[in-house]
Amino acid sequence: MAKRILVVEDNDLNRKLFCDVLKANGYEVVPVSDGSNVLATAKKSEPQLVIMDIQLPNVSGVDLIAQLKADKSLESIPVLAVTAYAGKGDEERIRDAGAEDYLAKPVSIGPFMAAVRKLLSD
Repeated sequence: MAKRILVVEDNDLNRKLFCDVLKANGYEVVPVSDGSNVLATAKKSEPQLVIMDIQLPNVSGVDLIAQLKADKSLESIPVLAVTAYAGKGDEERIRDAGAEDYLAKPVSIGPFMAAVRKLLSD
């Protein structure tokens, strides 16, 4: 059975690109454009991985990662954080919230898929 990945990305082009690449590599994807329904969607879809954009409208991806990790039914799901705004201290802040890995945009397909495979391997 294909592993399911929740893709949280408000930018339509980025979300489509991530989803298309993941589907082409045999994964099932659940796209989410609005951070406000991430937790409910994660509970309903039971993904094996969450790809989280950090810069979302109305809610911080860092806050969403912390909320996922604080929920007993979701805490074991690995999170791959993706952000265009990688400033000093951002990676540490994102990892402190609970993200297992981190990529800065623009994301290249090779490192993106390597990170996805690494997080889904265990």
